[in-house]
Amino acid sequence: MHIPNHTFHNDVEIPAIGLGVWKAEQGSEVQQAIAWALEAGYRSIDTAAIYGNEQGVGKALQASEIPRDEIFVTSKLWNEDMRKGRAEAAFEETMQKLQLEVLDLYLIHWPVEGHFVKAWQALETLYEAGKVRAIGVSNFMPEHLETLLKTARIKPMINQIEHHPYLQQRKTVDFCRQHQIVVEAWSPLMQGNLNQETMITELAEKYHKSPAQVILRWAIQKDLVVIPKSTNEGRIQENFAIFDFELSSGDLDRLDALERNQRFGPDPYTFGF
Repeated sequence: MHIPNHTFHNDVEIPAIGLGVWKAEQGSEVQQAIAWALEAGYRSIDTAAIYGNEQGVGKALQASEIPRDEIFVTSKLWNEDMRKGRAEAAFEETMQKLQLEVLDLYLIHWPVEGHFVKAWQALETLYEAGKVRAIGVSNFMPEHLETLLKTARIKPMINQIEHHPYLQQRKTVDFCRQHQIVVEAWSPLMQGNLNQETMITELAEKYHKSPAQVILRWAIQKDLVVIPKSTNEGRIQENFAIFDFELSSGDLDRLDALERNQRFGPDPYTFGF
């Protein structure tokens, strides 16, 4: 099965779907989830320093027989490290835990006011030194991106934001598209709340797919990268099986109409951590 890629403005490619490991416990849980994902065909893993499971991700990668250059690994710089001005040191700690020589993608996790511009300069340095193949941001709104772009030598390659039918962030998506920044959706499955929406259930019946597959397919057809999180073998496989059907334009419109500006995660303007 051919999995589409998205190409960053520096020509590095990221798979359209990856496994998110937020809340996957360090040790056997995260290692087993990654093993199942790689077996199912995933070639992208998304972690972060704050998840506390980078070591487990590293062990899973070491245990896999898939060549390193075929797996795309993302991690993120945590807020406290940004505030303390230790982006480079935090990156080195991440690399030791992941047991990698080069990281595929490193993100600023949240737009910490007064600190993210300096942190971005540190990421640019890591990128220019060849320690990371691509750099980007997470949870950045257009205002944050505008601030960053004023001084950035290198434009972010990607912006990872909460995105699902209830929160489509069209302004942010449009801004990113205008600036050749790929958009990646975290919590694309609405943190498990999609079954409450009868229209999604109806579409699932129509296409003989699960509600989760319908939502992920919708995001894929909207040109987003998705990183659904699961530690359940069946769901990991199911979330990946979305490339053998297509939603009609009418059904895409119906899902678009579910927008209600509802977050399940923290707000980038008011997060307090």
